[in-house]
Amino acid sequence: MLLPLAVAVVAILGGARCLASDTIAAGSAISGNRTVVSRGGNFELGFFRPSGSSSSHSYYVGIWYKKAVSQCTPVWVANRASPVTDPASCQLAVAVDGNLELADEAGKHVVWSTNVSSTSSSVVAVLLDTGNLVLRRENNDGEVLWQSSEHPSDTWLPGARLGLNKITGYAQALTSWKSSVDPAPGLFALGIDVNDTKQYNITWNGTMSFWTSGEWNGDVFTGIPEMISHHTYDFDFVSDANGSYITYSLQDPTVISRMVLDVSGQVRQMIWVPSDDEWTIIWTEPHQLCDVYAVCGAFGVCSEKSDTFCSCPVGFRPSSEMDWEVGDHSHGCRRNNPLQCELRSTNRSKVNGKDDDGDAFLLASGISLPRNSTSSPATQASSSRGCGLACLKSCNCTAYSYGSSGCVLWYGGLLNLQRLVDDTAGMDDLYIRLSAMDVPSSSSEGRRNRTIVFVSIAAAVSSILALSAIVLSMLVRMFRRRKQRRMAFIQAASEGGNLVAFEYSDVRRATDNFSEKLGGGSFGSVYKGKMPGAVGEVAVAVKKLEVTGGLLCVGDKQFRNEVRTIGVIQHVNLVRLRGFCSHGADRLLVYDHMPNGSLDKALFATRASSPALSWRARFQIALGAARGLLYLHEGCRDCIIHCDVKPENILLDGDMAPKVADFGMAKLLARDFSRVLTTVRGTIGYLAPEWISGVPITAKADVYSYGMVLLEIVSGKRNARSWTGEEEQRMSDYFPLVAARKVSGGEALVELLDERLNGDVDGRELDIACRVACWCVQDDEARRPTMEQVVQALEGVVAVDVPPIPTSLRALSESENAGFVMSSFNLMTSDSEDAGRVASS
Repeated sequence: MLLPLAVAVVAILGGARCLASDTIAAGSAISGNRTVVSRGGNFELGFFRPSGSSSSHSYYVGIWYKKAVSQCTPVWVANRASPVTDPASCQLAVAVDGNLELADEAGKHVVWSTNVSSTSSSVVAVLLDTGNLVLRRENNDGEVLWQSSEHPSDTWLPGARLGLNKITGYAQALTSWKSSVDPAPGLFALGIDVNDTKQYNITWNGTMSFWTSGEWNGDVFTGIPEMISHHTYDFDFVSDANGSYITYSLQDPTVISRMVLDVSGQVRQMIWVPSDDEWTIIWTEPHQLCDVYAVCGAFGVCSEKSDTFCSCPVGFRPSSEMDWEVGDHSHGCRRNNPLQCELRSTNRSKVNGKDDDGDAFLLASGISLPRNSTSSPATQASSSRGCGLACLKSCNCTAYSYGSSGCVLWYGGLLNLQRLVDDTAGMDDLYIRLSAMDVPSSSSEGRRNRTIVFVSIAAAVSSILALSAIVLSMLVRMFRRRKQRRMAFIQAASEGGNLVAFEYSDVRRATDNFSEKLGGGSFGSVYKGKMPGAVGEVAVAVKKLEVTGGLLCVGDKQFRNEVRTIGVIQHVNLVRLRGFCSHGADRLLVYDHMPNGSLDKALFATRASSPALSWRARFQIALGAARGLLYLHEGCRDCIIHCDVKPENILLDGDMAPKVADFGMAKLLARDFSRVLTTVRGTIGYLAPEWISGVPITAKADVYSYGMVLLEIVSGKRNARSWTGEEEQRMSDYFPLVAARKVSGGEALVELLDERLNGDVDGRELDIACRVACWCVQDDEARRPTMEQVVQALEGVVAVDVPPIPTSLRALSESENAGFVMSSFNLMTSDSEDAGRVASS
């Protein structure tokens, strides 16, 4: 009776799924299906076989997610290039020399080792809840001898460092898997640029760098401006005498995230979405898969519009169908039949029983010219036929192109071919060299007699059938492009859509050739437009930038990057940027249309033209605008100074909710710098004194402008308006001075209120608004509140003391030349409907 029970106990223990702890100590080992699990249960270490692998005899030691993630997702692999066939006969254990080793056949052969120089046997390996496997001494000091986070595979986990140890010269780098089922090191690597340790590169085959992050500017890498929008992560870059490295953490510890260098060569930030039970890609670099160097291998053609993004041109097939099925396109494509010049070099005259027919060329229709491939011009070739003949003289010549650039010969495997989706008019034609057997011909005799095949547009035009095919192709292409544009508009109009780069012709059509002007400002004019939406038409406002300076001085690429950075900034009290257009000198910004226009029209409209805004509406507008500015100053990764806060830049939606506009024209200010030097911009009447004095500008300049706007919300009149000659001598008419005196003197503030309201006001809110406004317009920026304090005051969270009269206003009232001062001020600020606007950029 005891023997069967003992056998049962041994069987249960032998089949245990995990060891009792997170530690591999001396005398214990991982073998077969036994594993260790981190203390909090986040990660598991053991033998695994990649999902989808066709080989049932390739096993690896790795770390994968234990809980929350249902899919087996390895984050680190030890023996990447050395799989074992029988985990039951292998052991992962701490050896007598203190190293963690993977040995097969009872220790006869070491497959993998930590290779640490240690003579201590009191060493243990511990799997941490961060996914990091550490080898450390077992004594009290717990000195870490080795850790897996410093030897990553293809995955970078939160908290791990990726960089360069300047003392040892060792650099951590992510290396892609060879394929989706083979964790062996692939061709792509992501690591720090050892020549410029403030940026990171992705390289191909250890030599070709095809993507760079740009240098770290204190908050983001300049080549990845969209990092600013990902508030899920906190990135930290450190560079000192010991090393340079970057690390990141998650603001929400419950989120499961990882960064992976994919087999395709893209680095992908991913999060686990439990509701969908799958990994979701947050962002990728490079953005376009076809920008990855040699992503489809030699002669492979990349297409962004296809689910199977790699294909082979006519006359070619994948070099390895099996590798392509698992995402390994590194071997590219090969010809269906070898070139005859190659066969002749091996003294063969027949192929598949056929006579040697020579080589020919076939037009690679709709395929771009190669990039980064070896080429040379053939200046003596004056025609397409002559160019082909020049290529045939060398067996190493694999293709030629002819067109506006003349004759160019291409050698070796063609890299970075791409399927074109836009109009290819004006591009040089590419002809790829094939065996004549793979080039269509009317008869075998004709194929033997021809050494070159040209597909000529002129010949096609001579045929009615060919001409019809061309016309039909053009119509189909036009239809597809229109459909794509329409889908882009729908995406832009739909809630949560990404920023869209519009075609200029589409925006011009949407605005009826910019026929309905909504208004104008210092940076350009705004036009109303209509675009097709998911349900009916959607109204948009298109800002046509018309001045030099600011964004317009930058190149197209920088403009697009800066606009994309602005486009990800979203808040309920900020106007949302839907898209943009950069077409030569034409720069357009497409916003949501605000049906109730700008605040200045609601406040300063002719008394008979529209009813006055109620006090409730005014106070909510003031509070919403303050919240929008607070988000720009504090809610974004970079502090954004608006620089031109005024009623014209506060728009009202259908529910009269305020939306701050034109913040895209402001300078982006890194958090590590409290000030920014810039040229004067904004509008006289709202400009803080530091603009005029030349003192560097901070976010407090926006606070001053907001204070002036708040005074106008109270009074319903412009602070600076036209005076008569008699009024010029009466400085008491200058409303900010009137308000400051009454607030400071504790007088009744209802006299400051717009008379159209007939005293219908919440006295407490009026008192708070006037006090806040007078604090905001203090000359000394140190005495002004922050926008956070402004919001708290308007919400009634904090009390507001009685402010002093600003020094400049007191001096203005006491000036003997008051009339002259106000006359000059009046001259600068009175200007038709947009009184008060004097802007320079």
